[in-house]
Amino acid sequence: MSSGKCRVNISNLTAFELLHLRGFMFKIIDRYILRKLFSTSIFMVLIFSVIAVVIDSSEKADDFVKSGLSTWTILSQYYVGFVAFIFSMIFPLMVFIAVIFFTSKMAGRTEIVAILAGGVHFNRFLRPYMVGALFMGGFFWVATQYWIPQANVLRGNFQTMYIDAKSSYDQSKYAERSPNYYIRVDTNTFAGLRGYDTAGKAAMGGFFLEKLKGNRIVYNLRADNAKWDTSKNTWKLDNVVERRIDGMKETVRIIKDTSLLLNVKPSDIRFDKYLKDKMTTPELDRYIAAEETRGSEGLNDFKVERFRRDATPVSVVILTFIGAVVASRKTRGGSGLHLAVGIITAALFVVMDKFSLTFSTKGSFPPILAAWTPNIIFAVVAIFLYRLAPK
Repeated sequence: MSSGKCRVNISNLTAFELLHLRGFMFKIIDRYILRKLFSTSIFMVLIFSVIAVVIDSSEKADDFVKSGLSTWTILSQYYVGFVAFIFSMIFPLMVFIAVIFFTSKMAGRTEIVAILAGGVHFNRFLRPYMVGALFMGGFFWVATQYWIPQANVLRGNFQTMYIDAKSSYDQSKYAERSPNYYIRVDTNTFAGLRGYDTAGKAAMGGFFLEKLKGNRIVYNLRADNAKWDTSKNTWKLDNVVERRIDGMKETVRIIKDTSLLLNVKPSDIRFDKYLKDKMTTPELDRYIAAEETRGSEGLNDFKVERFRRDATPVSVVILTFIGAVVASRKTRGGSGLHLAVGIITAALFVVMDKFSLTFSTKGSFPPILAAWTPNIIFAVVAIFLYRLAPK
């Protein structure tokens, strides 16, 4: 006993005591790696989020000034959602770079060599990385399913009202140039509302409904006005002309006003380019199911988003594994070489993800493969790198 520190002569310890001491050291190593993993990942996410906020605020400064809103309102109604959106985009990659960074530092200080030389198996060394990755991946999974979509509601609404509405480019592409809506009610039924007011939930320019049998129209309905009846959850029609067509025979009926039970609600009659980002996963599942029932097309964006919410958290685990395997090797290039490899790998992951998304939305690539292809390829890469790693 000297200076308050206990010195242990390992040569005098029994085999049981050696195992106990080794297990104690393992726990210290686990805590050390987990602490580094969490703290460095949080630091990386915060740094890149701040950079994204600074760049975004500089681009939108004129829009913020024109809106006349206070700084607190902009922060609470826009940047809360914006930071959550950035978090959803960069979290797996920031965890990956964080793992590369602190693991390469450990390798450069010969800490990993000492750990392996002390009898710790390489798989055992990777265990805290996997535990930390599973924890962060699980947290990220919950966030992508529920929390981030709720934050995106703030970002999407603010962007639509104060940013997109003031942009001439965005108006020409996305804004509602004409208050007319055409809806596919089911596989054989189509409806349209002219002069529709989303606030008043009424089409004062006219309403039509057509049913097809094969390539022939068998039913046609026209009304001067259509308004949503909140109490009955039906559409109230005025001055209705109803036609039933059976071959060469046509039956016409004129009705002053009537109620129409339609599988379309005012919430379905909207154009919102942020819609898939705003919906929680249960809401997204219900939306996709409802649109498929109606026979709607162009759902690949929504399906890819749904599958990505499960695939992206898994990428946290895969990228953490790759980062630990790559950076644990001590090289002459040190941390710089490891970081270069990490950044290139992250760039390849992003490019692959964007390509698969484009092939799905613009082509015939299955949405589930579009979401999972980067994970599948990088899982194979992870196994290959693991086999090459010095153990």
